Amino acid sequence: MLVSERKPLEEILGLLEREGRRRLFILGCNGCAAASGTGGEPEVLELKEELERAGKEVVGWKVLDFLCQKGLIRAGLRPYEKELAAAEAVLAATCGIGVQAVAAVLEEPVYPACNTISLGGVRGEWPGAERCLECGQCFLGLTAGICPLTACTKQLVNGPCGGAKEGRCEFEPDARPCGWELIYERLKKQGRLDLLRKSPPIFKDHAKMQPPKRLRQTTRWAVELEEVARR
Repeated sequence: MLVSERKPLEEILGLLEREGRRRLFILGCNGCAAASGTGGEPEVLELKEELERAGKEVVGWKVLDFLCQKGLIRAGLRPYEKELAAAEAVLAATCGIGVQAVAAVLEEPVYPACNTISLGGVRGEWPGAERCLECGQCFLGLTAGICPLTACTKQLVNGPCGGAKEGRCEFEPDARPCGWELIYERLKKQGRLDLLRKSPPIFKDHAKMQPPKRLRQTTRWAVELEEVARR
């Protein structure tokens, strides 16, 4: 299970207003995000009200069972093609994997409404191309829904290195595309290349990749520490 927390409303609005997005479609997830209290129906409706009070128009919303599964996303959103066509952006209240999967399926720009929190270990993930390092600082709205921390072998967050050639990663040119080439091409397809020039540099706070103190103080975490101490 991946644990997520809602981004502050001010941060969400800042992401949307950077590109002038007003008409939105909100997606929630009945899986890990609902269990985290961030992406179930009550949370999506609360987010909808907050956005509308801030002057945004929510043209539609839907909570799907698992936003990490692209097949379920395609099937679940088929009845909402009209609403999605009217939306200028999709806001996904889910973990980083869910945001990436939604962005891979839809043509509309996708923005994260949540950050994925590290639990200090390895969890099961759906066996797709999307991966999340639980960095606690999701900026997928700036990178077309492709995470440079997992798509780039060097985890570069502000552009490619000088080693990539012909769109291929210098470490695995036969097997791996350059992550930033993928980001560039998707932004180009969406007509959003200006985002690479006008967005401020991303400063990665690596402290957020550690489990937060409030989680380390839970009973479950204490049991784990006790088990380790006994070995």
